[in-house]
Amino acid sequence: MAPRFQFEIHATDGKARTGTIRMRRGEIRTPAFMPVGTAATVKAMKPETVRATGADILLGNTYHLMLRPGAERVARLGGLHKFMNWDRPILTDSGGYQVMSLSELRKITEDGVTFASHIDGSKHMLTPERSMEIQRLLGSDIVMAFDECPRADADRDVIEQSMRMSMRWAGRSRAGFDSGEEHAKRSALFGIQQGALHQDMRAESAAALQEIGFDGYAIGGLAVGEGQEAMFAVLDYAPGQLPADKPRYLMGVGKPDDLVGAVERGVDMFDCVLPSRSGRNGQGFTWAGPVNLRNARHAEDPAQLDERCTCDACTKYSRAYLHHLIKSGEILGAMLLTEHNLTFYQALMAGMRGAIAERRFTAFAAQFRRDYLG
Repeated sequence: MAPRFQFEIHATDGKARTGTIRMRRGEIRTPAFMPVGTAATVKAMKPETVRATGADILLGNTYHLMLRPGAERVARLGGLHKFMNWDRPILTDSGGYQVMSLSELRKITEDGVTFASHIDGSKHMLTPERSMEIQRLLGSDIVMAFDECPRADADRDVIEQSMRMSMRWAGRSRAGFDSGEEHAKRSALFGIQQGALHQDMRAESAAALQEIGFDGYAIGGLAVGEGQEAMFAVLDYAPGQLPADKPRYLMGVGKPDDLVGAVERGVDMFDCVLPSRSGRNGQGFTWAGPVNLRNARHAEDPAQLDERCTCDACTKYSRAYLHHLIKSGEILGAMLLTEHNLTFYQALMAGMRGAIAERRFTAFAAQFRRDYLG
């Protein structure tokens, strides 16, 4: 029988690592990029097409799924995997970030967060215990602890108070997760480091999380408007504050050059809406940099989007046709560009895994930047 959760590092090159997470629903090759299926779907994609791009794991979201269609309903229908026809691992975000970012009417207390739904205004309460319950009902493979994510530019006192409350919530999340004994035997729980841009707070947060004990550790509170330079400055030390033998997950990141820079600094897992959202909006990521297919210069361009890509958008259609689809608002345009972007992201992750295994990651990263950033 496959293990509940096992992480093995196969090779390192500098701080960069490549390895495998083994779980009952399958293996996750790291560095790994998780396409975002917030509401039980990766927009414009069928699950089998997402898998064909090379994805080993998807991300779902507690906040959105608790509001619609409801965690209890998903459980009655056999769980999230059956509901969305995805038989491999699923990680579920705890909902904390979405409560803070999407709900204008909210009240945060030590107990949890009371908020109004962004869908219909209905009132809800989300606590660490309720977040664990929802993720159990969904059948998540990797469960995220419930936390608060303040703005990176908030006052130091605000960030400090928030971080310490998040660490208390992490302890309650651990207890709530463990109370669901059957689910806990099949799934894993990740803690989330907070502290914004403050090294001492992140060290305190990391120590508190390790005292509680988690299967993996996320770096939260970044990619919230601080910019790449500030994010990389935090990543120069934050991964090293977390256990070396556990996966390190950078939440909500990011652009292709963000991923390369973060892997360079010791990160193993990522998620971001960017490849799917950009695809729906006419942007394709290529090895030579991003391409805006809305631009008129593509209207009569017979070339393929990316000569190095093997997806349908690149091998069967021209830039001119993709431009036409996007300008016409045709659904096929969103489908093809989303598939392309996810294929590109997975090819980038595979390239980094291979480069780390062969101890040539520095050269790989340098060549990528020359080609991608110009």
